[in-house]
This record gives sequence, structure tokens and C-alpha cells, in this order.
Amino acid sequence: MGILNVTPDSFSDGGKYADRRRAVERAVAMAGEGAGIIDVGGESTRPGARAVSEAEETARVIPVIAAISKRVRIPISVDTRKAKVAEAAIRAGASVVNDVSGLKYDPAMAKVAAGYGAGVVVMHMKGTPADMQRSPRYGDLIREIKAALRDSIRIARAAGIDGNKIIIDPGIGFGKTVKHNLEILNRLDEFKDLGKPVCVGTSRKAFIGAVLDLPAEGDRLAGTIATCVIAIMNGADILRVHDVKEAAQAAAITGRILKTRD
Repeated sequence: MGILNVTPDSFSDGGKYADRRRAVERAVAMAGEGAGIIDVGGESTRPGARAVSEAEETARVIPVIAAISKRVRIPISVDTRKAKVAEAAIRAGASVVNDVSGLKYDPAMAKVAAGYGAGVVVMHMKGTPADMQRSPRYGDLIREIKAALRDSIRIARAAGIDGNKIIIDPGIGFGKTVKHNLEILNRLDEFKDLGKPVCVGTSRKAFIGAVLDLPAEGDRLAGTIATCVIAIMNGADILRVHDVKEAAQAAAITGRILKTRD
């Protein structure tokens, strides 16, 4: 899943693809590099990010999604918590809703996705982007995340979303410490018993910088690839990344190695 942030303030590439032409060209490039999904986001969900209005978010993502849908043949997902933004995105050409709130922020989100037959990525987040990194605590990390994801799956199914169109994401970096993120990656296989494909997003995130002592603007590619390989080996089905070419190559090699176990 190739990340395409059409925002001015995303933590890694904020402002880089705010121009529609550049955004579309990046989507086309990611498709050529091996992306199976293009994930378009118009509101940053980095720690401490400011919320944007529905109108502003819509204005950012809809023209880009509409243009991309005419240039690529792979699915497009919209990274949003707002039902009306999701609906407009689906009408413009998206077929998946990637909701960091796990369908819990906007009560109408699940019904919108179900009504259009869209797939969903339901992610776990403790708190909100504005406060999620203020000393997050868990009694039993994996058990609590799994319980929250089960609840998101229940919401999706109750609304009528096809069970085969639900993807789960444990939410690396969303209300987790460095230790939490590392533990999730190490125990990722425990999420498989939820019976849904697992999406993992570690790309360029702060915990990689913390482990490697790299600043926010530092080169976190090597660290990202290491986490991608571990994620695949522990059961990840989808990698959400900025650097598609490198991640796709790492995934191909990892997959080939894992096949020798059969």
C-alpha cells in the first residue's frame, strides 16, 4: 500500500504532494514500483496534528483520487475518519476506506462503506492524533488491541460490510511507546486469529528514529525495511509504506525465503 499524503503537515512528506499533478505522478510511479493499493490522505494523523474541516479534507483528496482513478488500475483507498469525505472519495474512484479510528470516530462511516460495497481497513488507535502519544499505557497490550479490533470488526459486520472486505491494522505509532511498537511487531502473528488480513504501517515512524537515534528528517529507510521484513515473517499481509520500490523488493525476497519452508 503506497502512501500518498496530499497534506501540508504529514510527519514525513508533508507538502511534497500537495500539488495535484505531482500527487498523480507519484501515484502512477508507485503503481509501477509494485504498489497494490494507493492510499490517499488529506488530514495528517501524526502525533499532535491539527484537525482539518470536512470541506478542506474533501477539497484536498477528491480531485487527486478522481485523477488517479483514470491513470492506474489498482485499488485506491482513502485515509479518512469522516464519512462524508469517504463517500465523496468512493464516488470519485476509491474502493477502500482506511479509517485510523477503526470506524469509531464517525458513526456514519460503517454504513457509508457498506452502502457502496467498499472495503475497510480498521486500525487501532489509543486516544486521538492530538493526544495519543501522551504517556500511552496498557495492562495487556496485545489483548487490548485485539479486543478493540474485534469491536471494529463487529461494527463493520453490523453495518453490512462484507466480511471478506475487512482488513485490520494494529496501529503502530498510534498511542504506543517504542517498546509497544516493537512488541506488536514481535507478536504480530497473534492477530491472525482474528481471521482478517493484517496491514502494518511502520514507514519512517518515530520509533525507528528512536531506536536508530535518527532525527525526524533522518534517513529511516533501512530501519523501515527491517520492520517490513519482520512484519512479513510474522504474518503481515499488507505493508503501508512511502518507499514502495524498496519495500516491494524486500517483500519479494522475504516471500521467496518463506516459501522454502513449505
